[in-house]
Amino acid sequence: MRILVTGGTGLIGSNLAEQLIKEGYEVLITGTDAEKAISGVVKYLQPSFIGLNWKEIGKVDVVFHQAAINDTTNMDREEMFRVNVESSKKLFEEVVRNGCKKIVYASSTAIYGNSPAPYVEGKTKIVPLNPYAESKAELEKFAEEFGKKHPDIVIVGLRYCNVYGPGENFKGKRATMIYQLAQQMLNRNPKIFKDGEQKRDYIYVKDVVRANILASQAKESCVVNCGFGKPTTFNELINILNNILGTDREPEYIENPYAGKYQDYTECDMALAKERIGFVPEFDIERGIKDYFKTGCLV
Repeated sequence: MRILVTGGTGLIGSNLAEQLIKEGYEVLITGTDAEKAISGVVKYLQPSFIGLNWKEIGKVDVVFHQAAINDTTNMDREEMFRVNVESSKKLFEEVVRNGCKKIVYASSTAIYGNSPAPYVEGKTKIVPLNPYAESKAELEKFAEEFGKKHPDIVIVGLRYCNVYGPGENFKGKRATMIYQLAQQMLNRNPKIFKDGEQKRDYIYVKDVVRANILASQAKESCVVNCGFGKPTTFNELINILNNILGTDREPEYIENPYAGKYQDYTECDMALAKERIGFVPEFDIERGIKDYFKTGCLV
């Protein structure tokens, strides 16, 4: 089987590509040299995702579309939509024209904004708070319409919720609070927004890889949440990291400069993901961070 992973050098894409290679698939990726190199890739397509040579890609059986601008603080809506929406449309059209029947793409729980959690697909209101979230909501609309025009294609969207794990170190301020707090706590007390009771539903990248592979085996198109299903506060996160890192740090509280455009509470209802793609996450927050720490990539 021939597989294309866009964003294949990023956090999710690199871990997914590595797993697919282990399972014996022929893997092509798009990505950037600034991120993570993948050994065993059949073809490494430059430059990143924009401006691909579609003839060079040829026919692929499955596409895992992870490439995107994922900075929620980027307010350049035109650029966000050019990369996250228009380029995605081109990708879908080209790979299907060349015979692809399975597409799994990255969406985000950012589309829910500050709607009350836990998020339930089809019930929780979609209220994007920033251009990134708007672009993901628009991509979902396109994917649904595209699927109706191509009923023989199975298209699955995964609404990621705070993915963490090996491979996020290059992301800088876009890295999860888990990584950023760990880096701070090695040298000083960590800084978090007042009062530290913001809640995040974190999902370990190994679970996300499994969710993608299960999604590629789905029989029908759908969009499902991709989180663990239980939130953790920033204060709790610091306690967990203290235990795992062997530190004794206290939080320092600061004002939130993103008030009004910041999700204070994320939590996914994971029932539909279990029903539609058979996905049940395995790594709770402590098990995930312990595994992350063991890889040597957290510190």
